[in-house]
Amino acid sequence: MRYRELGKTGLKVSEIGLGAEWLERHNEEEVKSVIECCESYGINIIDCWMAEPNVRSNIGKALEGKRGKWIIQGHFGSTWQGGQYVRTRDLDKVKTAFEDLLTRLQTDYIDLGMIHFVDEESEFYRIMEGEFLEYVKEQKEKGVILHIGMSTHNPKVAKLAALSEEIEMILFSINPAFDLLPASEELSNYFAETYEEHLSGINPERAELYQICEQQGVGITVMKGYAGGRLFSPQTSPFGVALTPVQCIHYALTRPGVSSVLVGYDTPEHVKEAVAYETATEEEKDYASVLANAPRHAYTGQCTYCGHCAPCPAQIDIAMVNKLYDLAVMQKEVPGTVRAHYKGLSANAKDCIACRGCESRCPFGVPVVERMARARELFDRL
Repeated sequence: MRYRELGKTGLKVSEIGLGAEWLERHNEEEVKSVIECCESYGINIIDCWMAEPNVRSNIGKALEGKRGKWIIQGHFGSTWQGGQYVRTRDLDKVKTAFEDLLTRLQTDYIDLGMIHFVDEESEFYRIMEGEFLEYVKEQKEKGVILHIGMSTHNPKVAKLAALSEEIEMILFSINPAFDLLPASEELSNYFAETYEEHLSGINPERAELYQICEQQGVGITVMKGYAGGRLFSPQTSPFGVALTPVQCIHYALTRPGVSSVLVGYDTPEHVKEAVAYETATEEEKDYASVLANAPRHAYTGQCTYCGHCAPCPAQIDIAMVNKLYDLAVMQKEVPGTVRAHYKGLSANAKDCIACRGCESRCPFGVPVVERMARARELFDRL
């Protein structure tokens, strides 16, 4: 298992994690078997947003005696009322539900205290300017949570969070299908039967969000990496072609700012399907060729940092240069960290010999040589 820094939190998380939602439909022994399988493969981060009491208790029993091995994402605002899940900002209910989470997970602290499910911009401002955030910050001051995070499906809200200086990391939905869609406050839009009107490439707001998170040191943990499983079938995939779990994971992990993909598992076999990523070949990880040859194509001309352009005879890490260039042009002045990273590369855009071998390998027709020239012009004048 490989591990990544989670933004500026100082935490090192497994690049494949456990999104525990599916465990809600399993008994204590089944939950334990999934969690033990995750541990055996080095998975060390779990998200528990669910309010249902039994799943919280079952997870707590599975983690008993192993708390130090796990980084836990726990949520403020996910409550259990009248036998069902209710998202609320009522602080009395929020406090009760969070205390219940601590009790049932058998812990006195949560590593990542998540402000739960904020998809409306107006609600974001109410939370950030009101007593809800004050309560969350109090928990951090007391050491009950170590870091403040937020979960959202809306890139506009995620961008506000990343720039807020209060939110240290984000739980966000990322997969090749969702990345086509414009920002929305309506979650059901992401699960529409067809995306045909949006099959024109990565939505600029989402691309910008990932770049902002990398630039600001706001780590991203990923939910909905499989788009609810719809990407596994050509009948339900918006591209008309199926992807594998390994390809979906690789897509998410190649987005700037992403630290871990939190996958839902019903069984240990599902865990093994995900962690197969760690030993997969480049061919098995290759989502780019699949998307480029799909009946409904969406990525022409866009660099997805997939690495198909390699190898470069000048030893340039082309995907990294492209990523740093995209980060640099976001600001009026190139951030010092981006400039230093670029200058620290053993080979960069100035070493490009314009052989165009990279362009012949790029499945999306990206004008790599032109982008190298732009990067050289930008960074060489600094």
